[in-house]
Amino acid sequence: MDTALLEVFQEVARRGSFTGAAEALGYTQSAVSRQISTLEGQVGAALFDRLPRGVRLTEEGRCLLPHASAITDRLRTARGDLRALRDLAAGRLRVGAFATADAALVPQAMAAFRAAHPRVSVSLVEGLTRRLLARLGAGELDLAIVAADDSGEFEGLRLRHLLDDPMFVAVHPDHRLARREEVRLAELADEDWIAGRSRPEETLMSAAPQPGFRPRITYVVGEWIAKQGLVAAGLGVTLIPSLAAGTARPDIVLVPLHPDDAPVRRVYAATPAGVTAPPALTAFLGLLEEGVVRLRERTTRAERPA
Repeated sequence: MDTALLEVFQEVARRGSFTGAAEALGYTQSAVSRQISTLEGQVGAALFDRLPRGVRLTEEGRCLLPHASAITDRLRTARGDLRALRDLAAGRLRVGAFATADAALVPQAMAAFRAAHPRVSVSLVEGLTRRLLARLGAGELDLAIVAADDSGEFEGLRLRHLLDDPMFVAVHPDHRLARREEVRLAELADEDWIAGRSRPEETLMSAAPQPGFRPRITYVVGEWIAKQGLVAAGLGVTLIPSLAAGTARPDIVLVPLHPDDAPVRRVYAATPAGVTAPPALTAFLGLLEEGVVRLRERTTRAERPA
């Protein structure tokens, strides 16, 4: 049933005449008459008694009227809801990210997005890249910020490269290498290392497979705050990605790791290929890219102690 016919039907019922409805709708009287006749044919009943002066609802017409009103009201509400999504006055955005992306980049983009579009609901989950990709594929996320050395594992996804994420070595300010422009892993062979796992291949050091180099992991801690605390106490050294460099403690020093010793991690914004993006996604991606620019500026300042 054409909802436009229901709207004409309601207007005729309100006005009590085809002529009055035609004037209100901007139609001709004959056009309104034809549309009412078409609707009567579709429902199989006469909806109006044609009287010498106007029209009057039949019993069938009175029965149809509240249903017609409900249908057109719901359609009007649906149109408004769709408009709100397009205008970012409603909707949702589900974001996933790995831990160091949550140190600064993602939270700042979320804050900027909330300030610009406060009526859009934004959620965030944190996890390893593999788990985030699984949730993205299952339709549980709209966007995942993920990191990898290559894009081979991203089949079936649409990727937007955000930045490259080089590594820093975090050392105590009095460390012998604290004033260096960059450092080689071979120079750190005898250091006590701080890492999130006892096996190097399960840590950030897995990206630095230097022949003959196997770090001596003395302290196993999972949180960045704890790792930095141990470095500040002079108990060892650790790797910190550039994404987390801007949040480093002021009493430690970040020295760039030589690029030959650790491949740069590539950071992507991943979305499902072939899936229509929610209207909020494009706006959020733009804010992420603005955040990358600010992050690079802070990382540069973080490389050297004040």
